[in-house]
Amino acid sequence: MKPRVGQTLSSTVDDTTVIVVRAPLTDVTITCGGAEMADPKSGAAPGTADSAQMDGTQLGKRYADDELGIELLCTKPGKGSLAVDGNPLPVKGAKALPASD
Repeated sequence: MKPRVGQTLSSTVDDTTVIVVRAPLTDVTITCGGAEMADPKSGAAPGTADSAQMDGTQLGKRYADDELGIELLCTKPGKGSLAVDGNPLPVKGAKALPASD
């Protein structure tokens, strides 16, 4: 699937919902808990969770992979972990503010 900026994706194994903030130029597989995420309006069949990928997502956190050029914003947390093409997506760290004089 080729995600689009602004697209909402929901997990098929838990309550996780994300919004695509930055999308890659190539097709990728975005998973949560080991099962592919889907458009919440598509009525996708429930997936099977992979217990090794159930570390959870955090509300309001951004998950990103700069090499792939993807960034997701978690709008509803759940028990599954986010991954792209089988690689876990880490929480994006905050940038340090410049020192003021």
